[in-house]
Amino acid sequence: MVNNDATSGTATGGPRRRRRKKLAPSQKYEIYTSTLTSSATQRELAEQYGVDRTTIRSICATAKQGALDALAAAVPGRRGKSAEQLELDEAHAQIDRLKATICEQAVVLHLEQGKDGWD
Repeated sequence: MVNNDATSGTATGGPRRRRRKKLAPSQKYEIYTSTLTSSATQRELAEQYGVDRTTIRSICATAKQGALDALAAAVPGRRGKSAEQLELDEAHAQIDRLKATICEQAVVLHLEQGKDGWD
């Protein structure tokens, strides 16, 4: 007979999966700073917060990438712009360059072909 209670696992005898635990952003930040300062191992943090070690690694990777993106957007002496704002500014600059190129080509075309009736 197979025991089906919560402590023994599933009907097949395998381990039960834990429900996903949602961590608050402040908890994720604490996890990240704890791993940076080496005050706790990933295993200890996973046990403390009731999550898997891969979750701890994912939190650290996300926090590191976010910090790198923020630092890349920061310009000394100026307020930092978001990645979206930097991309938008770059697109506007490209549009302006393309407008100038089109105007130059229109002038050259006009000078080469001339205007009928002026000859």
